Amino acid sequence: MSENGRIGEVVLVTGTSSGMGMHAAVELARSGAQVIATMRDTARSARLQETADAAGVTLEVHALDVTDHAAAARVVDEVTAAHGRIDVLVNNAGQGGVGTAEQLSMEQIRAQLEVNYLAPVHLAKLVLPGMRERGHGTILTVTSVGGVVGQPFADAYCGAKFAVEGFMQSLAAVAEPFGVHVRVIEPAAVASDFVQNAVRPTDAGAYEDQLRAYIARSTGAFANAQSAADAGAAIAAAALSGETRFRWQSSEAATAFVGVSLADLDGSRVRAFTAPWIATDRPA
Repeated sequence: MSENGRIGEVVLVTGTSSGMGMHAAVELARSGAQVIATMRDTARSARLQETADAAGVTLEVHALDVTDHAAAARVVDEVTAAHGRIDVLVNNAGQGGVGTAEQLSMEQIRAQLEVNYLAPVHLAKLVLPGMRERGHGTILTVTSVGGVVGQPFADAYCGAKFAVEGFMQSLAAVAEPFGVHVRVIEPAAVASDFVQNAVRPTDAGAYEDQLRAYIARSTGAFANAQSAADAGAAIAAAALSGETRFRWQSSEAATAFVGVSLADLDGSRVRAFTAPWIATDRPA
């Protein structure tokens, strides 16, 4: 038995082809969990398999587009049939998005909601009955500091992350008496493919100067980002911890970041915090 008493737990992790999801899956397997690692395209599983081999662990790989709700139900049924249960769900799959309201189509806004809000909500609904009946389980959703601090040019992304945090925080109080722990973990900037995969506007229009300033600031932040391996380890620790705690962060920097908003009763601290990110030389 491991120190945290969670060896042999059956853990389903989404979004594991690269970055912190990949490292979280491997770290969970290293901790003794039976890991089912999912990704949209299993042809992209080479990096995960190489990392697992280097760590001396094995895991299962399943194809899953988390926005395909029928496919998600099938995967949950298959894993439950094969292993008898799902003890831990790690909702890691997500997508970034850069753009402010006028630049975003409703389709782009819906896409952010599908990946970052509706998908983890649906997976939570799928695993919750079994966890409740057994009186044991953990649902951990990887959100972001953008789920606590609204940020310029992240309207749709932050909106979806705020939404999933609200959903999970509401669910946590109801699930806890049944032995099901619902949690979120909020990374700050993490060195991964996440930024490259973010959807961006093709024409900044009137916001060109502000967007240029924002991207320059973001480039600097990600140049000094937490490593994906460290973030993955933090996710694994939060998933297997025996602490009854809802909100986690992946680093001290993330903790400081979200603290700006959590103590901001009138919104002025966040506004002062983020305003310099889009400052330009143009007179007001």
